[in-house]
Amino acid sequence: MAGWGWGGAILKDDAGAGVLTSTEVYGSVAYHQMVGYSSLITLGFNAGYINKRINTTSLKFPDQFDGKFFDNSLPTSVVIDQPDVNFFDLQIGMNYAYFPTSNLYLNGGFSIQHINRGRESFFTTDPSGFDSRIPERYIGFVNASIKVLPYVILNPGGYYTVDAGAQELSLGLNAQYDLEDNGDQQVIGGLYCRFGDAVIPMIGFVYHNMRITFTYDVTTSSLKNYDNGYGAFEFALQQQGFYNQYNGDRRQSLCPSFKQ
Repeated sequence: MAGWGWGGAILKDDAGAGVLTSTEVYGSVAYHQMVGYSSLITLGFNAGYINKRINTTSLKFPDQFDGKFFDNSLPTSVVIDQPDVNFFDLQIGMNYAYFPTSNLYLNGGFSIQHINRGRESFFTTDPSGFDSRIPERYIGFVNASIKVLPYVILNPGGYYTVDAGAQELSLGLNAQYDLEDNGDQQVIGGLYCRFGDAVIPMIGFVYHNMRITFTYDVTTSSLKNYDNGYGAFEFALQQQGFYNQYNGDRRQSLCPSFKQ
């Protein structure tokens, strides 16, 4: 069995005193190929067009400080000669899934972002020794879904990324507990760790095809001295079950489920 997948995303963000506006438009394509009865290989591409604009009238520079305040009416030696920039972004990734039984699903993948290294700068030329091209970002992950009891499914996972020397490693798991013997009502609990930075508890609930989860980052690094230990929270709402369990007489890539 083989097939194609298509997708897209439009992202917009406004931030900072300089009113930095980012607009990103991405399109994605992926090819899926079954290998035997219990493996699936996927190759995907993601391409996007990025626009970034900055409102220079809202910016203040060191030579506009009069000793007490920053005065925008004072001249500055800083010249932003390209306040509106556009560039192309290309990403590629591979994924392998293995599902030998209805109680086990293993998944792993690797991707590279910004492989074309688009130039992101509000200056026409870079200062000596500075490279404004976006560095490649390498990402790898592994996860699993394991039905250990008729009413319990464990979902361990790990994620690692490196970008221009900066690294991030996250590991953890969550567990689904079936409340009604058919998967229509479940509670979810889990714990993740972003090493050197945060501990992330997770709670959630499933009602029929709707899944709600909530996570909160508890800062454990030295950054807690500046944010008082407060981190970021994330709320997710998902609708599940768009596809039938079987496609004709061919088994699809299936995760363990409480539904019979």
